[in-house]
Amino acid sequence: MTGLPVTVGIIEDHPVVVDGVTTWINADPGQRAVVVGSGADVDEVLAGPAGAADVLLLDLHLGETVVVDRVAELCTAGRRVVVYSGMDDPDTILAVLEAGASAFLSKHEAGGHCVDTIVAVATDRPYVTPSVAGALLSEAPHLSAQERTALLLWFQSMSKASVARRMGLSEATVRQYIDRARVKYAKLGRPAPTKTALLARAIEDGLIRADEIREYRSHAAE
Repeated sequence: MTGLPVTVGIIEDHPVVVDGVTTWINADPGQRAVVVGSGADVDEVLAGPAGAADVLLLDLHLGETVVVDRVAELCTAGRRVVVYSGMDDPDTILAVLEAGASAFLSKHEAGGHCVDTIVAVATDRPYVTPSVAGALLSEAPHLSAQERTALLLWFQSMSKASVARRMGLSEATVRQYIDRARVKYAKLGRPAPTKTALLARAIEDGLIRADEIREYRSHAAE
């Protein structure tokens, strides 16, 4: 950071939104950012003072055009892009992040997130907004209660036969539950071919807590 405020270009076709974001930025107690240009057309904004802005705040829906494809182009050109959009479904959020956007900010989120996100992006620091956190969590597979229980007992070092006895099921059913979890991860593009990998995924996604493994270890010999 140079100590100077972060310069921001806003690409947005609704003047009321531009005014709102500008008000949030101007009201920031630290005066950490300043809007240097805005407009409803990507190329026109880049041709003006905002062409050299530290951060571009980009709406995905400009007029009748959805400009998701411009995200990769802008990012490849070395621009830091914060996508600011009401199109906040997980697929769209993950797509723009995959395209290189530094952050995604939903128009449903509070103004404080807007300024914090812009400043974080300008200094290449991560900032996970609530919408992004939700999108990332949506990548976790849904496990039924039985599937989760089978996984938990198996992770506690119980054999599949022991898990089956504990749950009052056949061993084949337990195998099916575990295989289903693997298939669900594979469908999400996050394969977990080994027991260790599957455990890591489950803990990473909050499906299993690490302390649960320790809590029930005493049953492992059953």
